[in-house]
Amino acid sequence: MLPPETLDALVKEAYENGGALGAQELLNEMTKAVLERALDAEMTHHLGYEKGDPAGNGSGNSRNGRSPKTVSTSNGPVELAVPRDRNGSFEPAIVPKRARRLGNIDEAILSLYSRGMTTRDIESHLREAYGVNVSRELISNVTDVVTDEIALWQSRPLDEMYPILYVDGLRLRVKDKGVVTSKVAYLAVGVDMEGRKH
Repeated sequence: MLPPETLDALVKEAYENGGALGAQELLNEMTKAVLERALDAEMTHHLGYEKGDPAGNGSGNSRNGRSPKTVSTSNGPVELAVPRDRNGSFEPAIVPKRARRLGNIDEAILSLYSRGMTTRDIESHLREAYGVNVSRELISNVTDVVTDEIALWQSRPLDEMYPILYVDGLRLRVKDKGVVTSKVAYLAVGVDMEGRKH
């Protein structure tokens, strides 16, 4: 939880820089502040000394300014100043190199895809709900990874024997070539000799 003084300072700064910010802009400013502080802490940990500490002299690596980076978050795009090191060996964990989205966007795409939404539906939902413009190509790339994983899982070798086998079916109404028909989706779970479910 941020201390009240920090929140007050953010609100005061928002008013001083051109009037009141909306809730979305304020959340983006807070997200930016928290992420940049976390990135600075990661850099300190990576180098092994605080900024300005004489212990860093002659260490072989040092801070080397910042690079601008825009990342998509669940609150919309946030412009960050990501610290760099002279050797180029800093690999931040909280905002990984080459990442353009933070956490929840991929998870939201997969969640919506698993519920049967099309890429167009997902694109419009993310724009409406989060203010994030995500291309259909990105959505396809994210869902293709899952599709590939599912294909690998479906084609994996099975044991010759499962002492216990659970089978269940769910009757669904499906539109196929303009006609609504009733189909059954089957689920089979086998339990192997060691008690693991497959």
